[in-house]
Amino acid sequence: MLKPLTMSDGHTIPVQGFGVYQIPADQTADAVAHAIEAGYRHIDTAQAYFNEEAVGEGIRKSGRCDQLFLTTKVWLDNYGEDATYESVKTSLEKLGTDYVDLMLLHQPFNDVYGAWRGLERAQKEGLIRSIGVSNFTPSRVHDLGSFNALYPVVNQIEINPFNQQTERVAELQKHGVTVEAWAPFSEGRNGLFDNPVLTEIGKQYDKSVAQVVLRWLYQRDIVGLAKSVHAERIQQNIDIEDFSLIDEDMAAIAKLDTGSSLFFDHEAVETVDFFTDLINQRR
Repeated sequence: MLKPLTMSDGHTIPVQGFGVYQIPADQTADAVAHAIEAGYRHIDTAQAYFNEEAVGEGIRKSGRCDQLFLTTKVWLDNYGEDATYESVKTSLEKLGTDYVDLMLLHQPFNDVYGAWRGLERAQKEGLIRSIGVSNFTPSRVHDLGSFNALYPVVNQIEINPFNQQTERVAELQKHGVTVEAWAPFSEGRNGLFDNPVLTEIGKQYDKSVAQVVLRWLYQRDIVGLAKSVHAERIQQNIDIEDFSLIDEDMAAIAKLDTGSSLFFDHEAVETVDFFTDLINQRR
């Protein structure tokens, strides 16, 4: 296993995470069990994924409940101090655990301050070990941490070869925030798995494009969250210890950066509308 990172609160976090976003509900438990069997010790889910129960089932199937780092996230319609606090307890019930290692605010909208106080309260009571955010800009992270008792230890943001967020990653890391990458494979967009630069780098080391991307993240001190439902690919994705990218490889990958999201611009008014509409559709 690769050496874990130490977060600003002193807890360690495995750098290789297994994400379960968009895994069909009837496949989630088996995928989680396969991931743990392959060597993953970091599982990432969220209230909005509607699969916390299946994740808990997969963990129990693996028999490794006490050896894992488990993350989940509070969804927007559970924001507000009391609502967030209660939603943490609901997530724990669904997951079948007494606590989670990391709880994040999933989006930077709605009552962020109240939700953060709810997480602080839950952490104080031992329901959460570490608290952080997702999809926040560095200034929003710094604002939240500067005017509350606890500073976010993690920010989970979109990072992939086409949206590398180099300056934001540097700013977050400068303030002691551990950075996690969601959609490291860009969900296959922009032809990532057939990209000639990534493919050629992979050939040099007899590695897949996915392995190259995950190693690239690791060498930037970024936690990578990989997803797959195929046991062979799950095993392949975690096997990135036996090679290192050289400076020329890192420079070649840097040139792939488009400087824009493949999914959401969290600073756009339209993104707020998207999430409010999504909440209303789900009610």
